[in-house]
Amino acid sequence: MEGSSHQHLGLVLPVLITAVIIGGLVWKIRVSAPPVSEADELGGRLQNIWTRVLTSVLCCATNQAAGLTVSPSRSQFFMRESVSLSCEEDDSSAGWTLRRNTTKRTRTQCGDGWGEAAGSTCNINYILPLDTGVYWCESREGASSSSVQLTVTGGSVILQSPVLPVMEGDDVTLSCRTKTPPSSLPAAFYKDGSLIRTEPAGHMTLQQVTSSDEGLYQCNISGHGESPSSRISVSEKPTTSSPPRWISVIAPPTPMNLPISTAAAATADPTLSSSISNVALRVFIHLVVFCPYFISTLLMISLCRHKDTGDNLPVSVVMTFPTLDE
Repeated sequence: MEGSSHQHLGLVLPVLITAVIIGGLVWKIRVSAPPVSEADELGGRLQNIWTRVLTSVLCCATNQAAGLTVSPSRSQFFMRESVSLSCEEDDSSAGWTLRRNTTKRTRTQCGDGWGEAAGSTCNINYILPLDTGVYWCESREGASSSSVQLTVTGGSVILQSPVLPVMEGDDVTLSCRTKTPPSSLPAAFYKDGSLIRTEPAGHMTLQQVTSSDEGLYQCNISGHGESPSSRISVSEKPTTSSPPRWISVIAPPTPMNLPISTAAAATADPTLSSSISNVALRVFIHLVVFCPYFISTLLMISLCRHKDTGDNLPVSVVMTFPTLDE
């Protein structure tokens, strides 16, 4: 009971202190309000300080990011292959971990029934079709990287395509591969269900890709079968000379051969909602820490102004007239 009362006191005491400070500030302002021109000048200065603080908080909340890398770098895998996913951290103290959404479970962390965590890397040594889903990096504070869609097939054909968005103007090579040798067989390539062309060596190169090349790609090898579909996304070329950073939100495609309800659960991209909630949480925390100091500063300014004007208070003079006895 004593520990509980101490805990309640620790929660209530800051609220009472803040209430007293606010009450004293309001009373002082009502008793001795500064002239209108001086109040406007003081308000302008405080508004500038407040704007700088909010800008600093928002910058700190949005600059932290991590990139997700996949090894081998492709989006489709045969059953029982090995894959390694790593979070390339800008801030090692942020504690980035790998999470995923599948048709069975959502927002599960590496090591929680799947994969083996090694720092910011997650190794899946025996990947299965139930590992098909959306993967992303997430920090302790809720910030998220872009997500990637991984597809695991029990069939004998996969399409090797970039797992990350490709830069506009680059060349992209797609390969149709079989599970057993020989892998370089004639293959037909499709985009959004329409035949592009058939390549005798099983490789097709898209020259200088643009946004019109975005879509779902698939390949078929006669006598072996067809691959699952994978989406190719094209990002705009940056205007600056600095190396591009893929920190934009990329919506993954709906997995093939899945019911719409389960596919929606598997491809739910958490990046946007997590980023918004992370910024809101950081702003709230900074406000809680900053408000007492801000209020105390206002109170000190008010007290100083009241002290300065206290010496010049008007003096009233009362004149008394002599009586008849005097």
